[in-house]
Amino acid sequence: MFRLLKEKLTGWRKKADVEAGEMFSEAGSKVNEAKLDSVLYDLEMVLLESDVALPVVKEIVDDFAESLKGKRVTKKVDFDVAVREALKRAVEKALTTEKVDFFEFVQKAEKPVVLMFVGVNGTGKTTAIAKLAHALQKKGMSCVIAAADTFRAGAIEQLEKHGENLGIKVVAHKAGSDPAAVAYDAIEHAKARHKDVVLVDTAGRMQTNLNLMEQMKKIRRVAEPKMVIFVGDALAGNDVVEQAKKFQETVGFDAAILAKIDTDAKGGAALSIAHAVGKPILFVGTGQGYDDLQPFDAHWMVDRLFGEAEA
Repeated sequence: MFRLLKEKLTGWRKKADVEAGEMFSEAGSKVNEAKLDSVLYDLEMVLLESDVALPVVKEIVDDFAESLKGKRVTKKVDFDVAVREALKRAVEKALTTEKVDFFEFVQKAEKPVVLMFVGVNGTGKTTAIAKLAHALQKKGMSCVIAAADTFRAGAIEQLEKHGENLGIKVVAHKAGSDPAAVAYDAIEHAKARHKDVVLVDTAGRMQTNLNLMEQMKKIRRVAEPKMVIFVGDALAGNDVVEQAKKFQETVGFDAAILAKIDTDAKGGAALSIAHAVGKPILFVGTGQGYDDLQPFDAHWMVDRLFGEAEA
């Protein structure tokens, strides 16, 4: 993952290392800020070419520059270490979001806990729901899934297949039914059977379709979810940031899951969504299996982003 961004950052660091001699007039001197500006511009281009959103690029570059300005080093190798550590700190800061213990939240909430999932077509939302249901089961919690994406028959079938594999009840109506009614019936089923969690799938609406967004608001009013979760596709690059912003404006959500991070070569979406959404990222999808969902952690992501460069 993040192969292209890793390669670009490695190349950028090598170039910066070559220019290190021009940044210091003598051993123990401060960084030459005029020369540093050139290095910062190159860093900005590397990040932009890797699909990192402009506001995130600005924050990373500004934080990186601030940590180097006025810094004294005694030799070139010290500069290389300073650059690497300053960049890691800047990236980790951009990735850091509010920490939420999702499983503790679910365990403590009044049952059944209703979770509603939103996102555009093809983000891996349905698969993320199945993975999360599996993770909840492993924590000893019982689940019901509401197949409230009634506009696409394939979505219902996909969820029913997951339900069969996991031994989880999937509440579904025929294609074209009112999705809010599906959510309502799933919640009533959970109450009657004393289930812990209801996971509500919704149609993968394009964030620009206002009529469909209004229908999603109806689902939210009926289901009264304890948490609305936006599922974003790491492969979507800067588009995932715009999608998240639009969903936040029109429907509102409380947290995010970043799917398909294992196949994200550029890495920009991972950096961008953490910063732009302003909401905690709960999990990242790391593969196609039910166990391939892990809690989001900025340290983990930075380690993988810089691991190749530091090997």
